[in-house]
Amino acid sequence: MNPNRLIAAGAVLVIVLMIVSSAFYTVDERQKALVTRFGEVIRYDDKPGLHYKTPFVDKVVYFEARILTMDAEPTPFLTQEKKYVMVDSFVKWRVSDPRKFYLTVGGQYADARRRLDQLVNSSLRDEVNKLKVQDVISKDRAKIVATVTTNTREEARKFGIEIVDVRMQRVDLPPEVSKSVYDRMKAERSRIANELRAQGDEESKKIRAEANKTVTVTIANAYRKSEGLRGDGDARATAIYGAAANTAPEFYALYRSLKAYQETFKNKDDILIIDPSSDFFRYMKKP
Repeated sequence: MNPNRLIAAGAVLVIVLMIVSSAFYTVDERQKALVTRFGEVIRYDDKPGLHYKTPFVDKVVYFEARILTMDAEPTPFLTQEKKYVMVDSFVKWRVSDPRKFYLTVGGQYADARRRLDQLVNSSLRDEVNKLKVQDVISKDRAKIVATVTTNTREEARKFGIEIVDVRMQRVDLPPEVSKSVYDRMKAERSRIANELRAQGDEESKKIRAEANKTVTVTIANAYRKSEGLRGDGDARATAIYGAAANTAPEFYALYRSLKAYQETFKNKDDILIIDPSSDFFRYMKKP
């Protein structure tokens, strides 16, 4: 075969392949595609799969269809009390309308992030301005982000952007304010602790006084009862001794003397100086 014909056939084949490759394009499930012709958008709603376009005339611009994250820089906002708080936020967003996204921000993600940052910061500023520092830091954070998400979502649609969620990662006070707030919080906690400690001390004194009173009353009642029982016992013993003395006076006298001897000479070292003719020894002398 003529070499020139081979070269011509090869060139034709290359041209055909270039035309075919330029005529078809694919759209991934994770992408959105937009077709332009001389700068004019002619199609932007292609489904995932293989699609046809006019070779060398139409151009395909791809955009990310997945959810993207824009992490904003910490920004100071003024509260209702005229104090600044540093808000660190982020936005979850995605391209919902490729045509609007292309026409408004030129399909540039940097411009889109700049617009989103302006929208979110403006809405955050409006909401934070209505609240006090304590409410922004803890109480109303969920309410703030819900309101900001709602307020910015409609504006973002004008750029072909869907705002999925807005979140506040951190809300801090500026360093110079943080110390004063910390000192006030510390003083307040110390005051509450002292009050609780004083209340506890007062309550402990009341409980201790009540316990001492109960102990004193209980001991007094027990002593009174024991004295009563002792008196009753002494009375009964006296009555028994009296009855014994009346029944057998001589034996009773002997018994009492023996008890006296036992008590008197209990220890070997005891010394008793007494007249031998005393009645104390009468039962020793005349048993």
